Amino acid sequence: MRLARALTDDGVREGELSDGTLSTDDDEYEVGREDLLAPCVPSALYCVGRNYAATLDQMDYERPEEPDFFIKPPVSVIPTETPIPYPTFSEEVTYAGELAAVIGEECKNVTPEAVPDVVRGYTIMNDVDALDQQGRTARKAFDGSGPLGPWIETDLDPRGIDMHTEINGEVRQEANTELMLFDAHEIVSYLSERFTFSPGDVIAFGSPANPGTVEPGDDIEITYEDVGTLRNGVAKPRR
Repeated sequence: MRLARALTDDGVREGELSDGTLSTDDDEYEVGREDLLAPCVPSALYCVGRNYAATLDQMDYERPEEPDFFIKPPVSVIPTETPIPYPTFSEEVTYAGELAAVIGEECKNVTPEAVPDVVRGYTIMNDVDALDQQGRTARKAFDGSGPLGPWIETDLDPRGIDMHTEINGEVRQEANTELMLFDAHEIVSYLSERFTFSPGDVIAFGSPANPGTVEPGDDIEITYEDVGTLRNGVAKPRR
């Protein structure tokens, strides 16, 4: 089942999305991709880095002994079809296509076996990075740096999912979630020992190899098998 949030004639509505129809508790709405909002409203986005061996080799990083993570604020979230604002403080902005879990209930200290019970479903995140800001807090945590969507897929086993990222129609990333060093259940459990999750919180599992730079005017499409495609353009800096 696909769960989505959309802007309708009656305001923001949330429900099951099927063949362009959003079914809520009390009505149905015809919606297009341009009507879709971010599929959840997180209090934080917990993002794991260095989670694919090929990425470690490419970036010359050491293999982590436990999940390596950082946090993006809620203002980083934008929905599919919304342009990513190119930050004025950077000249080297990169994309990274990631599978992400959406938490369904308040929880803490979740065992790996119990993770399916607390995850509402899975979506896609683009971990936008101002790469030339190495060592600065604004590198990954700025407005629009966490495109999210297009919806939440509730019937998904996150293991063994193919993905690819296209820039202007050219494939730049291809991988499978089987290649993650720490799997989805391990990551959610690990982070739940450190944070109390709220409904709507997002946990992104890291990007495969070949994250790369984008320029204003580029189009980014990130596709995960059995989930969908997150699509965003890149806007010119607002100076």
